[in-house]
Amino acid sequence: MGQNNTGAYATINGINMYYEVHGEGTPLVLIHGGGSSIYTSFGTLLPMLAKHYKVIAMDLQAHGHSGDRDAPESFEQDAEDVIGLLQYLDIRNAHFMGFSNGGNTVMMVAHKKPALVNKLVVISAFYKRDGMVPGFFEGMGKATLEVMPKQLQDHYLQINNDPKGLQNMFEKDRNRMATFTDWSDAILQSIQAQTLVVTADRDVMTPEHTVQMSRLIPNSQLMILPGTHGSFIGEVCSIVEGSKMPELFVEMVREFLG
Repeated sequence: MGQNNTGAYATINGINMYYEVHGEGTPLVLIHGGGSSIYTSFGTLLPMLAKHYKVIAMDLQAHGHSGDRDAPESFEQDAEDVIGLLQYLDIRNAHFMGFSNGGNTVMMVAHKKPALVNKLVVISAFYKRDGMVPGFFEGMGKATLEVMPKQLQDHYLQINNDPKGLQNMFEKDRNRMATFTDWSDAILQSIQAQTLVVTADRDVMTPEHTVQMSRLIPNSQLMILPGTHGSFIGEVCSIVEGSKMPELFVEMVREFLG
């Protein structure tokens, strides 16, 4: 999960936004999950993907190396920040891959800016509250920092050494989920890009919900893999030692992206 010297910052919509660029070829934008950053979500996949694509990865508002604004987090704002960074980098069209909350963000990018999105990989995302496993939102409403996986806490503190910043990120992430209101079907129906919708069979959203999403997105394919939230991408909290699933997943994605 090491860092390297490819990181840089850009001022986007008033925040200092951190990003990295790896590899060359067709641009592929990676969007991390809640409480995460580039390497906690994509530390396993990024080196594999960078052999084939120009991978652009970033830390979203209040996450990782990026700054915060005096406003709640929202998927709409995250999408605007992603769009703004790509404009800054003069990238007019790219593939997008988002994991967990990042999956919601890339769907919102495709909804707001269809011309920017070539193909879309949506991993373990949701669009309605009842798509999550029973008890998810009840737990979220009263969650405290102690329930945040230690790997995510440690990674944040390794980057920032700022316990108040960690608490702030946790509260903003929690509040975004606790106050989430269902998206209309029309948002998913508006996505024009070819989309690969992916989930695990024991994920935090139900397989049935993911099937429903894949039926709403007009030009989509569906993949349900064995595992838990993030395990098949080698996410830091659920990585399985010695598993070939991340390599298999990358090959499937490469075939989809063509």
